[in-house]
Amino acid sequence: MDIESSLEKLFALHTFGVKLGLDNVKGFLNHLNNPQDNLKAIHIAGSNGKGSTAAFIASILMECDYNVGLYTSPHFVKFNERIMINGRQIPDKIVAEFIDHHWEYITEHKLTFFEVTTAMAFQYFNDNNVDYAVIETGLGGRLDATNVLNPLAAVITSINLEHVNILGDKIEQIAKEKAEIIKPGAKVFTGFLPDEADKVIEQKCKNENCELFRLEEYLNETENKVELYTEEIEIDKWEIPLKGEYQKHNAALAALTVTKTLLTDDINCVEFGIKNVVNNTGIQGRYEYYHKNPAVIFDSAHNSSGISKFLTEFKQEKGNYLKSSVLFGVMKDKAVDEMLKLLDDVFDNIYLTQINYERSATIDELKEICDANHIEVGVVTEPVKFVKEFITETSKECLVILGSMYLLGEVKKGLL
Repeated sequence: MDIESSLEKLFALHTFGVKLGLDNVKGFLNHLNNPQDNLKAIHIAGSNGKGSTAAFIASILMECDYNVGLYTSPHFVKFNERIMINGRQIPDKIVAEFIDHHWEYITEHKLTFFEVTTAMAFQYFNDNNVDYAVIETGLGGRLDATNVLNPLAAVITSINLEHVNILGDKIEQIAKEKAEIIKPGAKVFTGFLPDEADKVIEQKCKNENCELFRLEEYLNETENKVELYTEEIEIDKWEIPLKGEYQKHNAALAALTVTKTLLTDDINCVEFGIKNVVNNTGIQGRYEYYHKNPAVIFDSAHNSSGISKFLTEFKQEKGNYLKSSVLFGVMKDKAVDEMLKLLDDVFDNIYLTQINYERSATIDELKEICDANHIEVGVVTEPVKFVKEFITETSKECLVILGSMYLLGEVKKGLL
């Protein structure tokens, strides 16, 4: 079977929606002889920063000459971006063969897109004998399809109110969901968490006999400097190709995770892993400049906390532009009104668009929220065409494509 036909069948599984629970994926993995049981995994959850932190961890491990699998979601342009070994995407042939070989089982058991993709990643990593598998959760933790691992390390980057209809509307509830990736004996690493979330994680670590490493206990921060000090390494100079002060925290959390999990003091691996993260992993969509004049920036800030961090950086350069606009699309289970209020305070123009995805907020839903908050907006029904026209017809202005990674991927694919 060719890759186009295979992916068409795979993407059709989106009709089964998001099916939270582990019975289906456990059954499928058992059918595959449980490849996940052979993986030395680092499992990562979080409201923001989990993709960047996963990329930093994988890049550091690669610089240490390990064979490293990296599983992230969603993809931007090509499905194969989700599953990589040492920065190389899973080959089309492997994807097609996996889907073709297991299609009867997949359809009979009504597996979802994410369940199949997760199992494919675990099988591919096992078949290729990766030394370490860096695995990002899809949604939450407890019922996420990736939560069949017994990882060496569990990383929780941040916890904010998100997916409240699924994970709960209180920080403690969301923390409990994400804390379920913590398994007995694993080392646990956390970024900056609200106090109520930290208490949940701490209690879970006690229950599972896990050692807890809080990033804040290893950082020394001044107004212009971030320093990481552990028994193994010291870093006070950061060469990070990803823009944003918050990326220093993601890089530091990755460095802490690798050094404490592997008990390595190889500072060169860590520093080169951070410096070469883009080349090693192909990470994109993090304050990414697509075009310079006029400026077009892609950023996958998809909740209020992420947007606040992005805007903190953007305000520093906003004065360089005659006008700044944002093209915004998001999933309906986010705090959309709060996100739009943040954008309205900074941008001259807000343009709403709808993502071609079943969980997307519609233009009408977004417009209703804007009207209720007296936010003036424009509507864009063809985002790719809109971006192309902006690039060719304007100068000394800036357009930010912001929100769901699915929006960024849709636009990027169209531009390519």
